[in-house]
Amino acid sequence: MRLINRNGALAYGLALLVLVLDQISKHWILFVFDLPARISEKVAGPFHLTMVWNQGVSFGLMRADQDLGRWLLVAFSLVVAAALAVWARKSERRLMAAALGLVMGGAVGNAIDRARFGAVVDFIDVSRLYFPWVFNIADAAITVGVILLLLDSLRKESRA
Repeated sequence: MRLINRNGALAYGLALLVLVLDQISKHWILFVFDLPARISEKVAGPFHLTMVWNQGVSFGLMRADQDLGRWLLVAFSLVVAAALAVWARKSERRLMAAALGLVMGGAVGNAIDRARFGAVVDFIDVSRLYFPWVFNIADAAITVGVILLLLDSLRKESRA
């Protein structure tokens, strides 16, 4: 009996890819590019790098300014990622597996920030396109993953 199917491996691989890209980008923003000292930097057109320490959940909702809230959010993120990992192990559809992988990687990436820094490192700023939030790769992965899960739920089940 296999513990994980091919789609589960896809989910885990995608989660790892998101996690690695997220953490590398945050390391670069904080310690190489030193964005905190600059606050905001124009990159091209409407794209800016803007430093924001997000103490809330996605897009700054439900702030967790106290240590208890911070650690509850870390624990919640890790529990969600673990539950999704169990679900992904035997995912029958590639779209669902990809969606679960994106959400898992993003959840763990932001949990690492909360544990290390007490807040999530956000820096991608496209507010000139009327999108008012600053976000990171983990946030983008979670958002795309949730959208893919919704799309997958609208698919009709195939009769095998």
